Amino acid sequence: MEGVLTPEIWIAVAEKTRLPELRRTTRDEPDYDKLMRGRLAILDRHGIKLSDIQAVIGSLRPLAGAREFLDELRALAQVVILSDTFEQFAAPLLRQLNYPTLLCHRLVVEEDRIVDYQIRIREQKREAVAAFRRMNYHVISAGDSYNDTAMLKEANVGFLIHAPENVKKEFPQFPAVESHAELLKLIKGAM
Repeated sequence: MEGVLTPEIWIAVAEKTRLPELRRTTRDEPDYDKLMRGRLAILDRHGIKLSDIQAVIGSLRPLAGAREFLDELRALAQVVILSDTFEQFAAPLLRQLNYPTLLCHRLVVEEDRIVDYQIRIREQKREAVAAFRRMNYHVISAGDSYNDTAMLKEANVGFLIHAPENVKKEFPQFPAVESHAELLKLIKGAM
């Protein structure tokens, strides 16, 4: 979701809080647990609460053309968004995207303080795609970061969109595009 349809939440939080160490995302760090443990430590050290992050998220808007892209794609096929975001972060963005189906993780919160996170299952994106394929779905997937590459490998067809150069260079087997219009053209061609 983030980086493909919406801005990166953690980057927006980093800008609002003026904590550049929160700018690190799955585009930079392939180890999701290491990334999240580091984020939780920063939040704790600086007293940043869930409500502070939700206020930042409430000010965000989807990337230009994202809603139109989703609306057109949903007219052609079933669409499921697999994300490493959290239920407590997603609601305002989902509303603006016309409520697509989102499968993501959950934060553990105590008195507005984020104390941990719960992933659904390890490698949830890859596992979800594998499950869809076992049900005989033809899966076309797209992503932008390290945390998407296992899903892209598992899919029948995988694409990169808005990916940084380091990810494109490490995973040249996935065609890379920079716009929703280009991605929609590739998806239609793969259907």
